[in-house]
Amino acid sequence: VQLQASGGGLVQAGGSLRLSCAASGRTFSSYIMGWFRQAPGKEREFVAAINYSGASTRYADSVKDRFTISRDKNTVYLQMNSLKPEDAAVYYCAARMSAIISTRVYEYRYWGQGTLVTVSS
Repeated sequence: VQLQASGGGLVQAGGSLRLSCAASGRTFSSYIMGWFRQAPGKEREFVAAINYSGASTRYADSVKDRFTISRDKNTVYLQMNSLKPEDAAVYYCAARMSAIISTRVYEYRYWGQGTLVTVSS
């Protein structure tokens, strides 16, 4: 599976961005897809994940009710609303060949290259 993330950029606090992650390679529909982020000097952390059908999602408490993960065919999206300065980070999409959503970085085998989100206050 190859993953290509896009959609990052500079946005003011309170604004919105939509990240996309295009997948190619193996059967995308079999994978759990997740978004993670890493701010400078911090560890990579879980943001959101979605199962193969899109019926099950999970969010980090810090983004719940502001971010929405969705998937369509070979693309997974992260709609980010009400952005805060603390949301600034490099955002990575990742894939896990499993039916079970995980929040653990090491349980995702495939990673995209990351897309930078900057939030100005």
